[in-house]
Amino acid sequence: MTGGLPGGPVPGGSVPGGSVPGGSVPGRTVGRTVLPGFLDAHVHLALIDPAPLTAGGIARVLDLGGWRPPRPTLPVESDPWARPGRVEVGTGEPQRAGRPASALLPETVFAGQFLAAPGGYPSERSWAPAGSVRFVAQATDAAAAVDDQLALGASVIKVTLNGDAGPVLPRAVLAAIVGHAHDRGAPVLAHAEGAGQALRAFEAGVDALAHTPFSERLGDEVIAAMAGRMAWISTLDIHGWGEPTDDFDRAVDNLRRFHRAGGQVLYGTDLGNGPLPVGLNRREITALLGAGLSGADVLRSLTMGNLGGFRTVLRGPTGTERLVTVLCGERPADPAAFSAWLGTARAISPADLGDLGDLDPRNS
Repeated sequence: MTGGLPGGPVPGGSVPGGSVPGGSVPGRTVGRTVLPGFLDAHVHLALIDPAPLTAGGIARVLDLGGWRPPRPTLPVESDPWARPGRVEVGTGEPQRAGRPASALLPETVFAGQFLAAPGGYPSERSWAPAGSVRFVAQATDAAAAVDDQLALGASVIKVTLNGDAGPVLPRAVLAAIVGHAHDRGAPVLAHAEGAGQALRAFEAGVDALAHTPFSERLGDEVIAAMAGRMAWISTLDIHGWGEPTDDFDRAVDNLRRFHRAGGQVLYGTDLGNGPLPVGLNRREITALLGAGLSGADVLRSLTMGNLGGFRTVLRGPTGTERLVTVLCGERPADPAAFSAWLGTARAISPADLGDLGDLDPRNS
């Protein structure tokens, strides 16, 4: 781990109590801002309990390896995750002990298994759920590896390129995975770690990086080229969890130049990797602001505004029942108060807007 949404551009104003979409709330004096549901574009549901996410403002998640949705039991011969040589992985069942049946869970898009070179990352890591890594040894194995993920409902494909942790996918195998995924209409995301791996991912046609590159300072020309075609998922706070490291400094520098060059940034935390809050991460927001993103840019990163075609597979179910994110009051004019304002976020169903009481600012 280590074009606007339907309905137009990201709203920036408040919705006063008493006139929120979906029903009136007479007598309320605290204004609200209602936005498209916030997305955390890098989580690992197999490693966390997702129940608190919506209370923390996150309406949608992109799981990038190790989780699959609950499904009916399949015979071994029909289950690609339980063939010889693979061990069953946990599904992150919503109904866990002590969780109310009515718990509101975020909308989920997922990648399925990590596609890796034999012996490659993260197969050697203790945190990787059993069965969550699919080895792809040859280019001729690529189509089946991709098809198996899509057959289980995956919307994106995740490859791992960690040259610091073991073997990585050879060029021909990586190209075959990317090519077949694109033929099937699925974007490809890469964990790129180690010298040269982010560039390898870009040259292979990968659509997005699961982390802002942190192993090395990328050249301006490389970043400009990437900004023209790729999206980056931020994941800045994992580098020190509030105590910045050298990797944090390199990532912020790379992201600042990527953003300045017009690159598309997605808010993502790598939730499950260390002591990260289950909900909106204010340290991640502060780091994004420190990398040169404005408040409006951060909102776009949370709602996928102006993301183009890559948005399509990440936006989840369509229609009026998609979750929205509601914040207390208007967006503050003072940039210093912006992170705290985002900390008031809650994700709810649009049908519940009319029943929503006053929102109390939260400080976590």
